[in-house]
Order: sequence, then structure tokens, then C-alpha cells
Amino acid sequence: MKKINVNLDSIDAYNKLYGLPTHHPLVTVIDLKNATNPVNHVTMNYGVYALFLKNGINCSIRYGRRKYDYQEGTVVSFSPGQIIDVDMDKTEIAPDVIGLMFHPDLIYGTPLADKIKSFSFFDYTEMESLHLSEEERKQFMFCLQQIKHEIEHPVDMHSAALLSATIQVLIEYLHRFYDRQFITRHKVNSEIANTFQRQLKEYFNGEQEKHGLPSVAYFAGKACLSAGYFSDLIRKETGTSPKDIISLYLISEAKHRLATGSSDISQIAYDLGFEYPAHFTRMFKRMTGESPTQYRSKISAN
Repeated sequence: MKKINVNLDSIDAYNKLYGLPTHHPLVTVIDLKNATNPVNHVTMNYGVYALFLKNGINCSIRYGRRKYDYQEGTVVSFSPGQIIDVDMDKTEIAPDVIGLMFHPDLIYGTPLADKIKSFSFFDYTEMESLHLSEEERKQFMFCLQQIKHEIEHPVDMHSAALLSATIQVLIEYLHRFYDRQFITRHKVNSEIANTFQRQLKEYFNGEQEKHGLPSVAYFAGKACLSAGYFSDLIRKETGTSPKDIISLYLISEAKHRLATGSSDISQIAYDLGFEYPAHFTRMFKRMTGESPTQYRSKISAN
């Protein structure tokens, strides 16, 4: 079947795609069991935020080059700028999917607008989706009902603030549920964190010559995770962000080479993966309080 391409730059664009009514131009509670148009193979270019809970369908979602199973009882999250491919395993007119979709304009000028970027799960891949317990699912559904009730209420001067606040409550719950998921997956996550530490040490045995400075994205790719999910996982396992761990190890490696070798500062910078020695000098001074030359002189004097 031919795949269609859709720009989801409005709530109405999504509702028209599935044959659903639009009750509010900036937000909707979705129940695809009420859909009248079958949409089984589609590429969606998101211009809105969306949260979906799958209850009982068979489909796969492609994000970038990866294809993942969208399992029952999982929540997936999308944010503006993401491009998603959806393929149903079999034709379904009204799949059992519920969720929330809202336009960024809805939350402008509200506390949620300032905070939404901190909810990093919007940038996770579908492989990193949230698996809900039965109690968590009930809470998800309760929040959706509250939002739906407010959408159906006649619009007044309080509507936007109440909708934004209620949506934030739902997102805060999902944030809590993700924290629970990180805890219950501690064994697997601990192995990923340990592998990251080992790979970081091995990086300076030649990888920096091909890839330059080590990056979070590089190690996330080695773990087959998105950079956002990998960062949250490492932070929760170690108490430190992978970016800071990389920076600290980089400075440690630089100190070792300054103290034990005779290479000049520029050569050490290049060997560590810096494109410009001045960038190395600025980073070293920012993190240690002294320049590489000052550090080497101090070590040599001792």
C-alpha cells in the first residue's frame, strides 16, 4: 500500500487525517477507536506535541533508520520537528489507541512553556518508550479525562491556563513513571553505565583520531540509544551527566600527558581530538583554574 506524507502542523490536520472532529484548535484528546478513516501507512512530520497509549494493536514505528515494535501498554511521546513512519501489520480502521495532542501555541506564556524542554522523554526513540503498570495506566486515563472535560467546557478567560496546568500534571506523572522505569531496569542500566566508562577509557587508543573529541552522541550510538535517553540513564545511574564524565576524563587524560610526556601543548590538544589548540587551552583553564602551560610548570617544579 502506498505510504502518505502528512505535515502535522495543527490539531485539525491530525483530526482530518483520521476522520475525527476538532473541538479545540490547539488541543485534543485522541481516541482512535472513533476514527472513520483507515491510516495504516503514513509518514508524519510533527509540528505538535503528542502522547499515545497503545492498548491492543499490532504495528511498528520507524524513527530515523530504526524500526521498533510498539508494544501493548506503552506510551510513546513526540515533539515538534520529529518525523515518524507508522506501519500497521494489518489494516485497521479504528485502532485501540488513546492519547493527547497539543500545539505549542497552547502553552506559550504559561509555566509549562518554560519547563517543557526539561522533559527529555519527548526526544526519546520508540525503543525507549514508557511501559505502564495498571495503576499508572489508570492515572494516565484520569488525566486525559480531566483534559477532555476542560476542552468540552465553554471557552473562557481561564481555559488556556487550566488546560496547560492539567497537561503539565499528566506530563509530570509520565516523568515520575519514567523514573520508576529507570529504577526497575537498574541491572541493565548499570551494565550500560559500566560499558560507557570502559569505552571512554578505550576511546583514546585510536578512536579520537577518527572521531575527534568524544561526544555523548557517540557513546549513545554505541549503546543503540538516543542521546537524550542515554544522558538520563547515565545521570540516574552515576549522579553525573555523561557530558561531565567525558569532560572530567578528558582533563584527566590531558593532565597525564602534560605530566609524563614532552609533546608541546598544541600536539597534546590534537592528540586528544581538539581541532584547535586554543579550544583545549580554554577548556583546561575553565575546569582546572590554570592553563596547560602553568599546570606543566607546576608539576615540573615539584
